[in-house]
Amino acid sequence: MTLSIVITALALMLIFEGIGPFFFPNRWQEFMSKLAKENPKVLRQMGGALLLIGFMLLFFNQ
Repeated sequence: MTLSIVITALALMLIFEGIGPFFFPNRWQEFMSKLAKENPKVLRQMGGALLLIGFMLLFFNQ
Protein backbone atom coordinates (compact mmCIF):
# COMPACT_ATOMS: atom_id res chain seq x y z
CA MET A 1 0.00 0.00 0.00
CA THR A 2 1.51 3.29 -1.01
CA LEU A 3 1.29 6.54 0.88
CA SER A 4 -0.82 7.98 -1.94
CA ILE A 5 -3.53 5.36 -1.37
CA VAL A 6 -3.56 6.02 2.38
CA ILE A 7 -3.88 9.77 1.85
CA THR A 8 -6.66 9.24 -0.71
CA ALA A 9 -8.54 6.97 1.71
CA LEU A 10 -8.14 9.51 4.52
CA ALA A 11 -9.33 12.33 2.26
CA LEU A 12 -12.42 10.39 1.20
CA MET A 13 -13.21 9.55 4.82
CA LEU A 14 -12.95 13.21 5.82
CA ILE A 15 -15.15 14.28 2.90
CA PHE A 16 -17.86 11.75 3.79
CA GLU A 17 -17.65 12.61 7.48
CA GLY A 18 -18.03 16.31 6.70
CA ILE A 19 -21.11 16.05 4.48
CA GLY A 20 -23.62 15.68 7.34
CA PRO A 21 -22.45 18.53 9.57
CA PHE A 22 -21.89 20.88 6.62
CA PHE A 23 -25.20 20.43 4.82
CA PHE A 24 -27.48 19.43 7.72
CA PRO A 25 -26.03 20.88 10.95
CA ASN A 26 -29.28 20.79 12.95
CA ARG A 27 -30.12 17.20 12.00
CA TRP A 28 -26.51 16.19 12.62
CA GLN A 29 -26.66 17.68 16.12
CA GLU A 30 -29.89 15.81 16.86
CA PHE A 31 -28.40 12.58 15.54
CA MET A 32 -25.26 12.96 17.66
CA SER A 33 -27.38 13.70 20.72
CA LYS A 34 -29.42 10.52 20.18
CA LEU A 35 -26.27 8.53 19.52
CA ALA A 36 -24.70 9.75 22.77
CA LYS A 37 -27.69 8.40 24.70
CA GLU A 38 -27.52 4.98 23.04
CA ASN A 39 -26.58 1.85 24.96
CA PRO A 40 -22.80 1.18 24.69
CA LYS A 41 -23.51 -2.41 23.64
CA VAL A 42 -25.50 -1.17 20.64
CA LEU A 43 -22.72 1.27 19.72
CA ARG A 44 -20.16 -1.54 19.90
CA GLN A 45 -22.34 -3.71 17.64
CA MET A 46 -22.73 -0.88 15.13
CA GLY A 47 -18.98 -0.26 15.18
CA GLY A 48 -18.27 -3.96 14.68
CA ALA A 49 -20.67 -4.12 11.75
CA LEU A 50 -19.01 -1.09 10.12
CA LEU A 51 -15.56 -2.60 10.64
CA LEU A 52 -16.68 -5.88 9.12
CA ILE A 53 -18.21 -4.15 6.10
CA GLY A 54 -15.05 -2.08 5.63
CA PHE A 55 -12.78 -5.11 5.79
CA MET A 56 -15.00 -7.02 3.38
CA LEU A 57 -14.95 -4.12 0.91
CA LEU A 58 -11.16 -3.98 1.11
CA PHE A 59 -10.83 -7.74 0.71
CA PHE A 60 -13.17 -8.11 -2.24
CA ASN A 61 -11.87 -4.97 -3.96
CA GLN A 62 -8.42 -6.53 -4.46
